[in-house]
Amino acid sequence: MSIESAIPEHLVCPRLEPVSTPRDYQAPFPAWTARFTPLVKQVVMACFGVQAPTILGLESLAPYTKRFALADGPLYWDPAQCQDATGAHNLVAIAYWADVAAFERWRSNSGFDQWWQAPERETEAIGRFVEIVTPGQEWFETLFSSPDGVEGIAHLASGMSGVVREHGYWGSARDRLPRAQVDKLLGECGEVPSAVEAGARVRVPGRENLCLIRSGQDWSATSQQERELYVSDIQPVLRAGMDFLRDEGRSIGCRSCRLMQVLDACSGAPLEKSFGLVHFEDLARLETWARSHPTHLAIFGRFMRYTQALDFQIALRLYHEVAVIPASAQWFEYINCHGQTGLLRG
Repeated sequence: MSIESAIPEHLVCPRLEPVSTPRDYQAPFPAWTARFTPLVKQVVMACFGVQAPTILGLESLAPYTKRFALADGPLYWDPAQCQDATGAHNLVAIAYWADVAAFERWRSNSGFDQWWQAPERETEAIGRFVEIVTPGQEWFETLFSSPDGVEGIAHLASGMSGVVREHGYWGSARDRLPRAQVDKLLGECGEVPSAVEAGARVRVPGRENLCLIRSGQDWSATSQQERELYVSDIQPVLRAGMDFLRDEGRSIGCRSCRLMQVLDACSGAPLEKSFGLVHFEDLARLETWARSHPTHLAIFGRFMRYTQALDFQIALRLYHEVAVIPASAQWFEYINCHGQTGLLRG
């Protein structure tokens, strides 16, 4: 089996920062990354949300999703939900564009900007929010446990790589990030910039090198034995880790954490898919949590026992996308949302 680098050839450059890949390293299991053509310069990862004390239906996302079908709409989107620490229901549509110019045209021509900025939004009975980042291709990376398990940003890709070298060890996410060849990707020091409030609207300023991870699980293809093992062994420690980041993560540089249940885009029924959507102050804070915090070590340890119990023949599909985002490529705005919502926290 041939092994290739996770960094695509067109983004390889003379390295100024060291890699963490161990000498003569051989990963214990295969993994793949999504490949994008050089024409994809900058992507849009956009989370459009609604919030209420009671459960919301997909129709509450219609002001966003009906516009998705118009010219220059997203190439892919999926809905998901969670209950946050206050008990509020949060329903989101996460949408992806492969071209920032197309996204800007959509915002204007679909009427979204006019609708979003209208004073009526501030008198509605529900909260609304947008969390949008626009990293260049060199600022994000992906990893998949199966070459046909396409999720999230990979729907914009031209295909999957072969088996990649840089995975399965601490520091591998940084080694997969093209920008990390020449940049330490340090976050800002000091206090978080003050949010800008205008009535019920709050805009959270960007923070240099904010790190976003969407890390997902798909157990829909598992056998009964594997599903029972996943539900009883993996899900409890996964939820415990996400709850820690949601409730106590500020102490280790986590700005926001949601464990989302993916929904069917037509019926709104829950699917056997979930993902954590987490913002860290920078990549180093994410790495520290992953490498040393008991909640993540518990997740990692349970997963290794899970794969060994199944003799590494697992149908569970895992993936993640990690982006490091310049401050100028962030837009976080909240209307009528409680103070623990997303990047409002802190």
